Amino acid sequence: MYAGTFTIVAHDRRSGACGVAISSRMPAIGALTVFAHAEVGAVATQALINPLLGVDTLELLRSLPAREALDGALTQDPDPDSRQVVVVDRQGRSAAHTGSMTHPWCGHRTGDGFAVAGNILTGAGTLDAMVDAWSAEPDLTLDERLLGALEAGQAAGGDRRGRQSAALYVHTGNPYPYLDLRVDEHPDPVAELRRVHGVARRELLPFVDALPTRDNPSGSFERLHE
Repeated sequence: MYAGTFTIVAHDRRSGACGVAISSRMPAIGALTVFAHAEVGAVATQALINPLLGVDTLELLRSLPAREALDGALTQDPDPDSRQVVVVDRQGRSAAHTGSMTHPWCGHRTGDGFAVAGNILTGAGTLDAMVDAWSAEPDLTLDERLLGALEAGQAAGGDRRGRQSAALYVHTGNPYPYLDLRVDEHPDPVAELRRVHGVARRELLPFVDALPTRDNPSGSFERLHE
């Protein structure tokens, strides 16, 4: 299935976290397109979606920089001209691929610590707005910067077919994600993702911060005593 999509992958040099924000006019876009681990980087695969590109690129990032990892994964793909992939590694190096058969408008932008891409968009302004939003607030947390970039892309036009789903994923280095939020089917998914994110910041992230880790297997829960 072709997924008209706009996406940002990014690495936060201060915290070491990495993540992805994505939206599309197809349901559950976050289910098959988003791959990230703070020890290696982040990947999003879209257009004619091949989840194996996400799996393989993330694995190659363990030993290769972003560009080489992406190129290596694409050599194993039978139809790279129909794919779109964005990658950032744990050093903040970024890379992107927009295949020649990807549906217009399509394209990508790369920079230090981030990459954005989209296909079946209203125009290049979607990606330009995402880059501007990402660059404008360097002191925000990674989840806020990713979501702000996604909101800017939607405001600039987004997917020219309409709106349906969105996702936000952040990984900080534990064996589980720090934040994994999805709006799988909604008439205004980016706005709904913002609402869910607000709930998560108030009610979920304090709990996540207290979860057991490899360094602290007991966690940091405050236990109630009768």
